[in-house]
Amino acid sequence: MLSWTGVNTEHDGTDRKSVLLLHAFPLSGAMWHPQLRALDEKGYRAVAPNAWGIEGSPERTGWTFDDYADELVRLMDSLKISDATVLGLSMGGYQAFALEKRHPERVRSLVLADTRPEADAPGAAAARADFIAGVAERGAEEAVKRMVPNYFTKEAPKRLQQEAAAMIKAQPPGAIISAMRAIMQRSDSTAMQSSISCPTMVICGEHDTLTPPETARAMALAIPGATLEIIAEAGHISNLEQPEAFNKALFGHLTGLTR
Repeated sequence: MLSWTGVNTEHDGTDRKSVLLLHAFPLSGAMWHPQLRALDEKGYRAVAPNAWGIEGSPERTGWTFDDYADELVRLMDSLKISDATVLGLSMGGYQAFALEKRHPERVRSLVLADTRPEADAPGAAAARADFIAGVAERGAEEAVKRMVPNYFTKEAPKRLQQEAAAMIKAQPPGAIISAMRAIMQRSDSTAMQSSISCPTMVICGEHDTLTPPETARAMALAIPGATLEIIAEAGHISNLEQPEAFNKALFGHLTGLTR
């Protein structure tokens, strides 16, 4: 079973709404601490799972996001969560697409943050393979060097880079490599966007260079009824750089759900 961090997870028979928070690569569920605090204060049930090999989740090689979506359902079953708002950022967004594709009945609504629906472009494979080789040779520190500079704006507090770096350094290189291979092998979700029927919000940092605002705008247009929130003065990991603005957008979405 996946390891996880959560709030209000004891099932007490009430109709407490649930939120599933899916983390970015190669971070962990700990990246969601500003959102978990806010969700706790408002009485939501919230669970932030760790991908295979991360923060105590069992290691697994050769896994795909389809495999992970099925494992998320098993986790939801163990916690007696029938359905949830699924919030995925970056890699977590790829996982959210997979969960919606395979188990739409478990997705009450979607929040797709700083992510994209497309599979890798043909030219990306070489860069991904070089990343894997670098981590295999030099460990998690190589992932820190390659990823953290792309996470935040230049104006972001240095403590955010340090926090992200510490999360990555805590992960086994094999888990980072397996997650990267899952990213490389992910399905293209572009076509499925038009068939998403649950309430959906797309969020993007104003200065996200990895999945820029134009990508978010295209997603919001392609998904029927989707809303769009651009988080000012934020980069790729927008939930950590501007947590108050991110939480305001999230709660605007959650309180607007009627079913």
